Amino acid sequence: MAAYNEPTFLLFSMEHMAAIGVLCLAILLLFISRKRWSVLPKHERLFALTLLVMEVLYHVWMIVTGRWGLSDSLPLELCSISLLVAIVLLWTGNKHLIDFIFFAGIGGALQAMATPVLDVGFPHFRYFHFFYTHVGIIITALYFTWMKGYRPTFKGVLKTMIILNLMLPLIFAVNVLFQGNYMFLREKPFNGSLLDYLGPYPWYILSLEGVAFFIFLCLWLLVRKWRFRVGSR
Repeated sequence: MAAYNEPTFLLFSMEHMAAIGVLCLAILLLFISRKRWSVLPKHERLFALTLLVMEVLYHVWMIVTGRWGLSDSLPLELCSISLLVAIVLLWTGNKHLIDFIFFAGIGGALQAMATPVLDVGFPHFRYFHFFYTHVGIIITALYFTWMKGYRPTFKGVLKTMIILNLMLPLIFAVNVLFQGNYMFLREKPFNGSLLDYLGPYPWYILSLEGVAFFIFLCLWLLVRKWRFRVGSR
């Protein structure tokens, strides 16, 4: 929870809507410039470094303020995993990573942007870290799709679902071992989210499987007929 002298984050506040506005503007600019702007690999790696530095600074901040703990600070949330995948994709250009970052990354980051689990607000460092990294995940996925010609596939939808389900037993075991709630496998977030509409525990976990597949399918349908600069995979 936020300390007494830290600004409190409010859902759908001006600072929240401003972050969503920045995301929309970034997506619009990327789309408009997709056929006019060429980014060199060194620029991709520079962006990867900024994401990595922000994440490292976040963990340093948690350690310094006594917030870091095995129960909630390991990179086992969907967006934390997606961020690491985005960094590796930006650094290596590995095409095998595009399906996960496009489907799980965009799907998870959009939900997180809409209903952030965030206890401190603007102008705190955590506010900038949260929204910068989540916008970074989405922009990375769209950049490699629109500007690099990486093409997410329906097979990638199934592959992403399989990967996520293979991770669940491990994450559930970590939750039990450290009394954590990674991926909200033990309870719903305290400040409201999509999970509030998916039934009680543990049934919302099954409902979330269906929602995830539906979101991934919608993303695939949107991207299926896009024209790519570099061609298809």
